Amino acid sequence: MNDDKKAGGSRKSAEQLPLAFTHDAATGREDLLVSDPLSAAVAIVDSWPNWPSPVVVLAGPIGSGKTHLAGIWQARSGAVPIHPRAGSGAALTAAADPVVFEDADRRGFDDTELFHVINSVRENGTGLLITSRLWPMSWPVELPDLRSRLRAATVVEIGEPDEELLSQVIVKLFADRQLFIDDKLVLYIVNRMERSLNAAQTIVERLDRLALARGTRITRTLAAEVLNELGNSDLMD
Repeated sequence: MNDDKKAGGSRKSAEQLPLAFTHDAATGREDLLVSDPLSAAVAIVDSWPNWPSPVVVLAGPIGSGKTHLAGIWQARSGAVPIHPRAGSGAALTAAADPVVFEDADRRGFDDTELFHVINSVRENGTGLLITSRLWPMSWPVELPDLRSRLRAATVVEIGEPDEELLSQVIVKLFADRQLFIDDKLVLYIVNRMERSLNAAQTIVERLDRLALARGTRITRTLAAEVLNELGNSDLMD
């Protein structure tokens, strides 16, 4: 942490839960950190509207950057978020605008409605971006026609972030909070953390809040405490 966040001044020595100040994370295309695990997914988002098929599925593990990419595509295309359930009108929305459906494998969907959404996208030349932890063939789809449509979709896999990307992400997340930490501490964290972008965000947030509560700088000892605390945690997307 830099000198701006040293103990003293408005810091209190007693440990307590600080106010949850908001931090404006940079989530635009120009802020996206690209490495090999993300390169194919970034390329497909950047190629809009010249997609190889009207339906694209971004498949990757928790915290791999799917939400960031979906947000970039939504801003670029003007896409409308949908959840294809019976009576949702998602197919009608897809007839007029590009649509984005996030976390398909976790949120679930109505087979018939998603089938109609895909047909609407194909017939009206809009576009559908779906994000999921699993490939479409692993989804519990019972409607044969929907399975056929999903087989025709372009599926882009996002791999787990590598060490270089995680290091860049941690530096960026601290910078979003106007904090700057030593490269050696960044490497220490990266070598001991879960390999996900979500884990990086959680670690940075907890380190900042804990340092604020204790009125201390972010040190290796503090990082070790947070990493140990999160060691058995289930971090969500």
